Amino acid sequence: MKRFLRNALFVIIGLLIAIQFIPVQRTNPAITREVKWNAPETRAIAKRACFDCHSNETTWPWYAYVAPISLRLASHVTEGRERLNFSAWDQPNESYSEVEKVLREDEMPLWDYLLMHTDAKLSDADKQALLAGLKATYANDPPIKKTRGGR
Repeated sequence: MKRFLRNALFVIIGLLIAIQFIPVQRTNPAITREVKWNAPETRAIAKRACFDCHSNETTWPWYAYVAPISLRLASHVTEGRERLNFSAWDQPNESYSEVEKVLREDEMPLWDYLLMHTDAKLSDADKQALLAGLKATYANDPPIKKTRGGR
């Protein structure tokens, strides 16, 4: 049994080392067109709570370079940018009603993101201010609508 556990440990360590070589895309593409914010305060709240996954201004922390965390983080950012990207407002983006829904249902920011980014947690006042600001922002500068198939 001891021999089995030792061999299993070596296999696990080997796998952890091997997955470090899986290429992970950690880029910040050029900003093609940022949304025209209704107020600097709305942008500030969005930057604090949303920009790491929903803009081309992602801050890639040290753990974004350590697998398997790097794989999950890159996947979150890619999916987040595909749904809503405040730096690519000239591309299809989610509607205000969808953004409002995920914020009201506390689906965003993601719980695992909040573990390392406690400043991204939205208080009720922050959430109300962000929603009001986003509503005005969307009214003044609506995004290109998404089609049924995604983008």
